[in-house]
Amino acid sequence: MINHSKISPNPHSDEELIKHLPGFTNHYAEVNGVKLHYVEGGTGAPLICLPGWPQTWYSYRSVAIELSKIYRIIIVDIRGMGNSEKPVSGFDKKTMAKDIMELIKALHLEKVNIIGHDIGGMVAMSLAFNHPQYIEKLIIADGMHPNEGMMQMPLMPAPGTFTEKMDANMPYAWWMSFNQVKGLPEQILKGRFRYLIDWLFQYVMIEDAKMSELERAVYAAAYNDKESIRAANAWYQSFTEDMEDAKSYQPLSMPVLGIGSYVSYNYMKMAMPYVCKNSNLKGILNSGHYMFEEHPEIVIDLIKNFLTD
Repeated sequence: MINHSKISPNPHSDEELIKHLPGFTNHYAEVNGVKLHYVEGGTGAPLICLPGWPQTWYSYRSVAIELSKIYRIIIVDIRGMGNSEKPVSGFDKKTMAKDIMELIKALHLEKVNIIGHDIGGMVAMSLAFNHPQYIEKLIIADGMHPNEGMMQMPLMPAPGTFTEKMDANMPYAWWMSFNQVKGLPEQILKGRFRYLIDWLFQYVMIEDAKMSELERAVYAAAYNDKESIRAANAWYQSFTEDMEDAKSYQPLSMPVLGIGSYVSYNYMKMAMPYVCKNSNLKGILNSGHYMFEEHPEIVIDLIKNFLTD
């Protein structure tokens, strides 16, 4: 007979991780034909937070507690992420944006502020393009909507640029291509995702020691199975569809704040004026891509200043 009282809880489960965010709770919602997991805490004007690859809602932990003193924070595991559903389709950013739009309606919210990091930034921008009536202000952190400029990304790195850390002027993001492959990444990475996570954080962060052992273990657990790898890669495999959708979008009129790390600042500086009429770009050039972990205090100040301006 199993003595259940002696079975330790899974330290990487949402039920255990939510204990690290006092005042926050786990929730689920059926929207747009998919079940989404989200966590919520705080009171005030709603701020929806969308994470990126290869992370989950937990990536906002370092900024959410402080921001929840002023805002109602709603952190969503986007379609295919964490304990949100992983369907066989619907990973184009327009469909994923509709997921968030329907969540906004399900929560009986009229207008929200929204921040997205990485893939989450792409979804947030798509929401602003397709459903602007729901957006008060938009924040994008190292994650702009896919456009045809991506087609110019190099398959091979320029000589001398593919070193221990990502080159700011000639960034080489080989996983953009690797994640296009169907079937094989799931076989290679199943049960081994921690190897990819450790390499990636070392490559795209300046101070990768600021990504804790717990955080690494949480994300490795979230992406260690075939279905999670397949769903996450589908975000990348939908880029060509996203690019096609972008051709019909008009420039955004709501206030937009871009936050760029040393990895993305130059690209965002070039691209944002074409898609945003009212934008402001701030650089955290002493941070790599995972800026919430490297410099949470700067991110918090930028968000507060922008939303209260």
